Amino acid sequence: MFSKSKINEPGPKAADAAKPAAPESSPVPKPQADFKSSTAPKAKPPASVLSADLHITGNIKTTGDVQVEGNVEGDIRAHLLTIGESATIKGEVVADDVVINGRIVGRVRGLKVRLSSTARVEGDIIHKTIAIESGAHFEGSVQRQDDPLSGKPGNKAPAAAAAPQGGDAGKA
Repeated sequence: MFSKSKINEPGPKAADAAKPAAPESSPVPKPQADFKSSTAPKAKPPASVLSADLHITGNIKTTGDVQVEGNVEGDIRAHLLTIGESATIKGEVVADDVVINGRIVGRVRGLKVRLSSTARVEGDIIHKTIAIESGAHFEGSVQRQDDPLSGKPGNKAPAAAAAPQGGDAGKA
């Protein structure tokens, strides 16, 4: 607020304000800016949305999140990939988290893969964890791997661990 030295010092204010203001104002905001940037996490940017009227031919690669509502002919690599109900992907999908509401023709690789009741997948799914809702359409094989994003086939889980995911859990 107030500085004792400024209140008690006689003399021209313009000279005092000009000299101390530059050294004092420069260091003060800088530590605050450094403090804020080092302690406050950066806000996560919103997902990139590919609208329903968009048709892409080519590969998409990002470290962020993508929501696809249109058509993509090519491979997609992302952190979180959401395939909308109206979307069609023809290519390989690789993401940490894959949520499928639409159609994919091609391989799906993800740490966490979720097929909703409106999902249509024609291709293999390589995953760490998977959830398939009733009503989802799936043609292909399902394979559990500890690191499905690497694309290396050598890290399969034991057959006993993968067996309950084959859809026989409800049969007596």
